[in-house]
Amino acid sequence: MDTTGERPARSDAEAMIAEAKKALWVMVGLLALLWAIQVVNAVGGYGLSHEFGIETRDPASLPEIFTAPLLHYGWDHIEANSGPLFVFGFLAAYRGVKKWLGVSLLIIVASGLGIWFTSPSLAVTVGASGLVFGYFGYVIVRGLFDRHPIDIVIGLVMALCFAYQFTSLLPTEEGVSWQGHLFGFAGGIVGGWLFRDRRPKTPLLSD
Repeated sequence: MDTTGERPARSDAEAMIAEAKKALWVMVGLLALLWAIQVVNAVGGYGLSHEFGIETRDPASLPEIFTAPLLHYGWDHIEANSGPLFVFGFLAAYRGVKKWLGVSLLIIVASGLGIWFTSPSLAVTVGASGLVFGYFGYVIVRGLFDRHPIDIVIGLVMALCFAYQFTSLLPTEEGVSWQGHLFGFAGGIVGGWLFRDRRPKTPLLSD
């Protein structure tokens, strides 16, 4: 019996399971870090949020693009972000943590710059929701760009199950950074294209 075709499929499945386990622990670690920072921040009266949040159009605040996603303004704020961040983050990472790191950096920069340029003057913005919406956008489009049937199904299911999230891309609620949501979502879509699987083209055969 020829089992040569089964071995690559089995090894691919084993590699994906290994990456999924790694992605699970990465997301557990990320959430643990966010909650540890939240405890310190809350004890200090949320001074970290004001100091390391993104202040609109202040050149000195540009480095805070990378710290703002780690901070929140209250327990309700971090609780609302934690569940979606874990779900979308895991789905974004389960095919490869290295690729996820690149996608995450792109989303953070896109969301942060969007906030810095377009949020109201004197606003100081923090929160992981830009990452949440970035991963959401990435998960929705990744299957289309990678041409993986299972990821196409996952993207469709996530889009249908969390369709209500699309309303948060618009200025519908005062005090919520829809700019971070919108630009993070756009960053996730761009990430789906930039970090897509580039498969070698099938060579043309001639007789």
